[in-house]
Amino acid sequence: MGKSIMVQGTMSNVGKSLITAGLCRIFKQDGYKAAPFKSQNMALNSFITREGLEMGRAQVMQAEAAGIEPSVLMNPILLKPTNDTGSQVIVNGQVLGTMGAREYFAYKKRLIPDILRSYQELERQNDIIVIEGAGSPAEINLKQDELVNMGMARMAKAPVLLAGDIDRGGVFAQLAGTLQLLTEEEKKYVKGTIINKFRGDKSILEPGVAMIEEITGVPVVGVTPYMQVDLEEEDSLTERFSRPGGKGPIQIAVIRLPRISNFTDFAVLECMEQVSLSYVSAVNELGEPDMILLPGTKNTMSDLKWLRESGLEPAILRAKERGCIIFGICGGYQMLGELLLDPYQVEEGGKMRGMGLLPVETTFTKEKTRTRVTGVFETLTGALAELSGMELEGYEIHMGLTKSTKDGGKKVARLAVQAQSEGAEEGQHQKSDGCHLENVYGTYVHGIFDGEGIAQAFVKILAKKKGIVLETAETMDRWQYKEKQYDILADTMRRHLNMEKIYEILEQGVEA
Repeated sequence: MGKSIMVQGTMSNVGKSLITAGLCRIFKQDGYKAAPFKSQNMALNSFITREGLEMGRAQVMQAEAAGIEPSVLMNPILLKPTNDTGSQVIVNGQVLGTMGAREYFAYKKRLIPDILRSYQELERQNDIIVIEGAGSPAEINLKQDELVNMGMARMAKAPVLLAGDIDRGGVFAQLAGTLQLLTEEEKKYVKGTIINKFRGDKSILEPGVAMIEEITGVPVVGVTPYMQVDLEEEDSLTERFSRPGGKGPIQIAVIRLPRISNFTDFAVLECMEQVSLSYVSAVNELGEPDMILLPGTKNTMSDLKWLRESGLEPAILRAKERGCIIFGICGGYQMLGELLLDPYQVEEGGKMRGMGLLPVETTFTKEKTRTRVTGVFETLTGALAELSGMELEGYEIHMGLTKSTKDGGKKVARLAVQAQSEGAEEGQHQKSDGCHLENVYGTYVHGIFDGEGIAQAFVKILAKKKGIVLETAETMDRWQYKEKQYDILADTMRRHLNMEKIYEILEQGVEA
């Protein structure tokens, strides 16, 4: 049976996911078979496994760091917020239903057997399980039947490393305050603390490190720097939304919808030197980009309302008229159509006018499509004609069926589907996907830019359309790039963590 260690945080966005990934990579480098685990995740940025099951993207990133295939065992419960008080509840990769916060709070203890089954199976398969918590273990109003922080630590008998974020200030208060709010039994699980996101001269921090160890009685096992690594994130708190867009000549704008999902679709474009990609949430931020990307969303109808209220819809329509390429993925594709129908109240209920840029309409259904796909671009017309015939791969996650309303639009891709939607038999079949008309394109395929040469082809097309000659064709193997980033992460953490102490904590576990 594998040993376990858990990373908890003093609050959200302190770097738990990154620290977990780094530990997974270090253990892999040291010859162990490691796997990540998070009992309950809340995120809109999800992933479809080879079996057609849905899981949180952070655990996929951590599995890649560990060098293993992502499995829904690593994230048995996924909550995808549909509004401010409710979420779609996904258990073992499949939709259980949509629940309000109070309803789920009362229900969740019934999911403990699912959590234990997943964890114990991972425990049998691996040498080390690196468990990630969520938010803070000191949320005293939520401790009843808590199953993701100290509740999970108890179930797994896992020693805990508690991470605090010094970049936001008050890290010593974060660590001391969190420990003070834990029960005496819970405190026994905390075997080390980590001060994360440090910038500057560490010697200035050393008196504080000594004092916090004396105050808490818990050793500080590392002061990790603000790590400059480019890895996929799932959290809406990601800092990539506020980063400068870059200095490349090709301007790409991603509309930052309130319920944006799967923004990792654009990661490959972000790291290209020739591209300046920015996330836009107001008209005055849009400028005159060469391409506008409408991303996925957990609530298409609500976010389309926001698009209108913000003034971005007419701005996008004007951009289309001046020749800007408009490209929608999943919910963004649905918005580009003529009509949205919601007879089962999957989202807002009723019907809503779309943006009218593609001759399609979408009907929201009770069943969720979860598929991995491979295929090729169809014979395209317009600005993206050079993509015709190129191979692509990705996945679909959506609760809508989109069909053509009249002649005029053409399909974007021909796909081989590897897993069916919920309730359907497994197998493989062929289908067409998406629609394009003039300079507007839409598809359900997430990860469509990740295929070999596709991002580079987009950049070449945009450069040619803009009258720019690129001196060299930028080529990049996305997988090799990510592998390099995982190694940078692990090497940085090794330099700043006391790995000898962490291995000691792992070996000793938690006293009964």
